[in-house]
Amino acid sequence: MSTFESRPRFLLSAFLMNTSSHILGGMWRHPEAQQHKFNELDLWVDLAKKLEEAKFDNLFFADVVGLYGDHEGGWASHVRKGMQVPSHDPLVLLSALAATTKDIGLAMTSSVIQAHPFQFARQLSTLDHLSRGRVAWNIVTSVLENSHRNFGGASLVAHDDRYAWAEEYVESAYKLWEGSWEDDALLADKESGIYADPARVNKINHRGELYSIDGPHLALPSAQRTPFLFQAGSSPRGSQFAATHAEATFLFAPHPQYVAKKNAQLTSNLQAAGRTREDIKVFAGLSFVVGSTEAEAKALEAEYDQYLDPHAIIAHIGGGIGVDLGGLDLDTPLGEVKTEGAQGVLEAALASTPGRNPTLRDLAHYRAKAQQIVGTPEQIVDELEQWQDAGIDGLNIMNHVLPGSYDNFIEGVLPELRRRGLAQTGYTPGSLRQKVFGRGDKLPENHPAAQYRGAFTQNSAASTQKAAQLQH
Repeated sequence: MSTFESRPRFLLSAFLMNTSSHILGGMWRHPEAQQHKFNELDLWVDLAKKLEEAKFDNLFFADVVGLYGDHEGGWASHVRKGMQVPSHDPLVLLSALAATTKDIGLAMTSSVIQAHPFQFARQLSTLDHLSRGRVAWNIVTSVLENSHRNFGGASLVAHDDRYAWAEEYVESAYKLWEGSWEDDALLADKESGIYADPARVNKINHRGELYSIDGPHLALPSAQRTPFLFQAGSSPRGSQFAATHAEATFLFAPHPQYVAKKNAQLTSNLQAAGRTREDIKVFAGLSFVVGSTEAEAKALEAEYDQYLDPHAIIAHIGGGIGVDLGGLDLDTPLGEVKTEGAQGVLEAALASTPGRNPTLRDLAHYRAKAQQIVGTPEQIVDELEQWQDAGIDGLNIMNHVLPGSYDNFIEGVLPELRRRGLAQTGYTPGSLRQKVFGRGDKLPENHPAAQYRGAFTQNSAASTQKAAQLQH
């Protein structure tokens, strides 16, 4: 084990969802679990305050906008098991958490299919203002056919076409966030009566294949302008998109060797995009079972195993990759599957069982256990250092039970992380971007959004008025 001083700290994120059953299916049934109360604000406010007191960097809310693909011939089993249905809107919840926290980052998932970029950009700017620059957006394209049908689509859009859609979506949002309002446009001068300088407020006049947006952006530019950007796709196209746009990406990785492989792919893609590895943070989705002794940790793991529902986990995986795996024996081999769904999930599942095709039971084990670290705080942090050596910058911590999983991490693992200098003890002032990177509130110049700064001055209100006067 290397000296403590030689290692950077881990970024710590709580991986959450405004639903009763997120990743580890069945755990809502545990006697101590409170996630079935997800519709009660107090659950989330208390948890957010607890994580902020522990100096977590971020609350990260996953989301879906439709049902997973059929399981056991239909979608009834999803409702029966509470498998991400019902699920409530994270944007609304984060508005409340912005008012009850001061420093912790507020990340939300929103798909390009679910909101027009003009409306979404306005919502995120508003939330970034209200939170004083703590908002992050996890950019997703939606792998679920029902999600696409819920927003007018005839079917699931092909995998790479979804990323082409996302490219135009973020381009139009960047134009609104970065190019519509120039610095110092807002005057609010009561003596002159001028609220904003029309020469510094610009229409973007975006014309693309999917969107036509005049602008200007109706919201004032917030502390970050463009919110902090997450992206979780791990397919080759997803990694390319992350390398171009994301400031943080996260992996469902079965072991550090898989992380190292993905990290090498990401680094290559970053170079092609004109960015560096220092421009992005890589998070691993991991869960933890902590005990004061190894035997105590194993006993808690066995207790949790009683409530894990492998069929719910299989329904989650199969529904995400577009294959009904219901009704099959858990020892049925999955084999080679081609799908327009979550290709990165399938790739990671196959990588977790080298040398043979994984069975359904292997897949359930992969989702529940391959990303789970069990042991004493010292054993857990020893293993986390191996993940860090493979290229992990942060932990997106999955929970078995709310709030108990985070209590166990805070009381058990966090002191050992701090003893080794691997966790922060206080917050850096400023926006989420400043807290994470320490180089200012705004995106750097090598990010594609930066090209739109000052790009639309000819479209300002004053220029338009002057042109109209000359015509007359």
